[in-house]
Amino acid sequence: MKVSGFSFIRNGIQFDYPFLEAIRSILPVCDEFIVVVGDSSDGTRDAVVKLSDPKIKIIDTVWDENLREGGQILAQQTNIAMDHITGDWGFYIQGDEVVHEKYLGIIRDSMERYQNHPEVDGLLFHYRHFYGSYDYVGSSRRWYRKEIRIIRNDKSIRSYKDAQGFRKNGNKLRVKQIPAWVNHYGWVKDPRSQQEKQKYFHKLWHDDSWVEQRVAKTQTFDYEANIDVLEKFTETHPEVMHKRIALSNWNFSYTPKKLKLKERISGFMEKLTGYRIGEYKNYKII
Repeated sequence: MKVSGFSFIRNGIQFDYPFLEAIRSILPVCDEFIVVVGDSSDGTRDAVVKLSDPKIKIIDTVWDENLREGGQILAQQTNIAMDHITGDWGFYIQGDEVVHEKYLGIIRDSMERYQNHPEVDGLLFHYRHFYGSYDYVGSSRRWYRKEIRIIRNDKSIRSYKDAQGFRKNGNKLRVKQIPAWVNHYGWVKDPRSQQEKQKYFHKLWHDDSWVEQRVAKTQTFDYEANIDVLEKFTETHPEVMHKRIALSNWNFSYTPKKLKLKERISGFMEKLTGYRIGEYKNYKII
């Protein structure tokens, strides 16, 4: 069995993405790793080169700034990476996602288990979304709970919409759920870097007038103004994240907000049963 990791990144240093940690976190279970590096101005490409791992292959691209509607450029860059993988499985990781080393054995075993089961298009992961600091995770309905991160190397599988999931000939993938988690750190960074990210990344979905009207003209992102429901994180972070976490130097405080009765009831039922009413599922579990 051959496993191909793949990802894309552009100006990852400028926007303070843990893209190097993302790559390093899954590299041990990959036989090759394709990194599509967009035209960056901050040394992102050099940082990938300095990883100095023979498994890594860089594909250079130039982003089409006109592909703004619905985050199309993100799916396009993902598809470029997918077109270069040569393994039986493709292990996708985005630049703000990191996998804990304790799951690597489970992940490898799962790929081996389903390698000769062609009805399985991919493997489904659980998600933790960190917000504001490395001590809190989102627990409300705004955060998706699961997503596909391992796909069969089938060229009819394509990245979907803004590259959150995948489709095969336009249809949802048939997947197996595995007991492994992805840590999503996209909402954990210095408030100044987070605000710069907001200014830029909204441009990948909307036109200039929308960005002008909707994105706050401030130097720092107001985490507290955007808080809904968070829970204290009590487990350990991946080893590759320890240095980054130790260097974090901003303050974040969380005061729980009083929820509406409907939200409290739905939250209670979800914790009790594991079922989320009306949840969007970008896959078919088989």
